[in-house]
Amino acid sequence: MTIRTLPPPGPPRRLVAAQLSNSVGDGAYYVCSALYFTRVVGLSPAQIGLGLTVAWAVGSVAGVPLGALADRRGPRGTSAALAVATAASVFAFLLIRSFWAFMIAVVVYATAQCGLAASRQALLAGLVPPEQRTGVLAHLQSVLNGGLALGAALGGLALGADTERAYLAVFVLDGAGFLVCAAVLLRLPAVAPVTGRAAGEPRLAVLRDRPYALVTLLNAILLLRMPLLSLAIPLWIVERTHAPGWLVSALFVLNTAAVMLFQVRVARPVTDLDSARRAVRVSGLVMAVSCAVFALSALPGPAWAAAALLVVGAVLQADGEMRQSAGSWQIGFSLAPPDRMGQYQGFFATGVPVARTAGPLVLTWLLLGWGIPGWLLLGAILLAASYGMGPAVRRAGPVRQEAGQAGQAGPAGAVGQPG
Repeated sequence: MTIRTLPPPGPPRRLVAAQLSNSVGDGAYYVCSALYFTRVVGLSPAQIGLGLTVAWAVGSVAGVPLGALADRRGPRGTSAALAVATAASVFAFLLIRSFWAFMIAVVVYATAQCGLAASRQALLAGLVPPEQRTGVLAHLQSVLNGGLALGAALGGLALGADTERAYLAVFVLDGAGFLVCAAVLLRLPAVAPVTGRAAGEPRLAVLRDRPYALVTLLNAILLLRMPLLSLAIPLWIVERTHAPGWLVSALFVLNTAAVMLFQVRVARPVTDLDSARRAVRVSGLVMAVSCAVFALSALPGPAWAAAALLVVGAVLQADGEMRQSAGSWQIGFSLAPPDRMGQYQGFFATGVPVARTAGPLVLTWLLLGWGIPGWLLLGAILLAASYGMGPAVRRAGPVRQEAGQAGQAGPAGAVGQPG
C-alpha cells in the first residue's frame, strides 16, 4: 500500500513545507547544542539544565498570551514574526559567551517556540476544515520526524568534526530554517483576526475554562511518554538490562521511522470527538502493555531476550504514541472556541514544556529508582489518564459546542486572500 507523505496541494502542503524548513535545522540543533554550549560557550551541564528548565517554564506561560495575540492580530503574521524571533535567538547563540547571555537567549528561544506552536495551530484551524485538521496534523508530524532525522544525521557530521566551525554551521542552518519557515508562512492565505470581545469577557478566557483545563492536565500526563525514548529508556537499557548499548540508537530510529510511515494512517479514522476519545483510550491500553514489556526486560536472562523485549516494547510505545497524538489533536481543536483558537491552543500545548521539564525528573525517579514496580505504576498512571479523558471530554463538549456555534456566526474564522 502506498503511504502518502504529503497532504493535498494548497494551504496544507505549504504548512508542511514550513514544518520541514525548520525541522531539519532543529534536528541538527538538538544533536549538537549540548556539546556546543559546553565546549564552545564554556557552560557547565548544571547551568545548561537550569537555563533550559527556566526557559521552557517561561515559554509554557507565554504560550497563552502569544496565542491570544495571534487571535487578535491574525495568526499568519504572528506566526511569521515568532519564526523570525526564533531565528534571531538561534543566531544570538553564535555570539554568547556567558551564562546570563545564554539565559536571555534561551528564554527568548523557548518563548518564541511556544508562541509559534500556538499561532501555527490557530493558522491551521483557520485554513483547514475541521474534519481535515487531524489528518493534516498527522502529515505535519510525519514530516517533522523525517526532518528531525535528516537534521540529526547532519548534526552527526558536525559531531564527527567536533570543531567550533562545524557547530556554528549547525546553528546557522537552524536559524536559516526558521527564516525560510517565516517566508513560507507569509505566502499562506490570511486568517481574519478576532475583532473584539463580548462585554465582560476576560482577555484570556481559557484560564477560567475548568473543563478545558482538566482535559489539558490529562493530556499533559499522557505526554510523560515524551522523555521515555530520549532519556528514561536509554538509562534503563544501560543500567538495568543486559541488552547491548547500541540498541538505544536502534530504538530511536525505529520510533522515528514508525511515525514517519504510519502516523497518517493511524490518524485517518480520527475525525470527531467520539473517535478521538476511543483513540486516546486505546493508546492508554497499548502504553500500559508497553510499560509492562519494558519492565520484563530487566529480568535475568540472555542479552538477546532483553533486546527482543525492548524492541517489542518500543513498537508498542510507537503505536500508543501515534494513537494518543491523533486523539489529542482532535480533542484540542474540537473543544476550542473558533474565535479563541490561538489562546486555547497555547494553553493545550503547555503539556509539551511541562513534559520536557518535569518528565525527566519524574521518570528517572520512578523507573530507575523503583525498577519494575515503577514501570507498572507508570503504565497504570497512563492508563488511568487515558480512560479519564473520555468523561472529561464529555463534560467539556456541550459547553464548547455552544461556544463554537456562537463563534462561527462571527467573522473570526473568515479567511482572506493570499498576501
